Amino acid sequence: MIASIRGILLERADSSCIVEAAGVGYLVQVSAQTLAELPAQGAEVRLLTRHIVREDAQLLFGFTGADELRLFDLLIGVSGVGPKIALAALSGLQPAALARAIRDEQIAAIVAVPGIGRKTAERIVVELRDKLDFIAACAGTASRPKGEGVLPRSERFDDAVAALVTLGYSASQSQEAVRKAGGESADLSLEDIVKRALGRLSKPAALSR
Repeated sequence: MIASIRGILLERADSSCIVEAAGVGYLVQVSAQTLAELPAQGAEVRLLTRHIVREDAQLLFGFTGADELRLFDLLIGVSGVGPKIALAALSGLQPAALARAIRDEQIAAIVAVPGIGRKTAERIVVELRDKLDFIAACAGTASRPKGEGVLPRSERFDDAVAALVTLGYSASQSQEAVRKAGGESADLSLEDIVKRALGRLSKPAALSR
């Protein structure tokens, strides 16, 4: 089992990088977050890794942070969630944001990640919502009073998030904007929530996917 790797960053691609260690180049699959945190090519890098062996392949996944690795391990333990889907989830939402979405049962925010369907998102929520205290503590969200600025867990919340995502905002941006918009009134319609959420977003939607 390869638990970590340290070496020279030779190459980087959209979802992977090559790290040379002791003269061997290792292809490491990484999330968008880890990719953004990698140093310049030619610099030394250290990644925590998870080595997954299959009948037809040996795959190495790398992470710059321990929280991301622990969340990856939890995700691949969910029925129907493989390493690629887990990495996609970590690319679509940062660990703290993904943990909040799971804990608050925000299905639409998870479904907004390419490759994750509603049934898979629901399984992730059911199996992991009570296992994410380590993320909450590190993100500083555990002490926030429940319900403060948060809409009730309902299809209305999910629909509002989904509406913003279709306009080009990221799932994390949409989730935060809807949360803040819903904190102003408990009686807003879906249309009003979306309008208020759009008003809170500081810049026009940019199609980033």
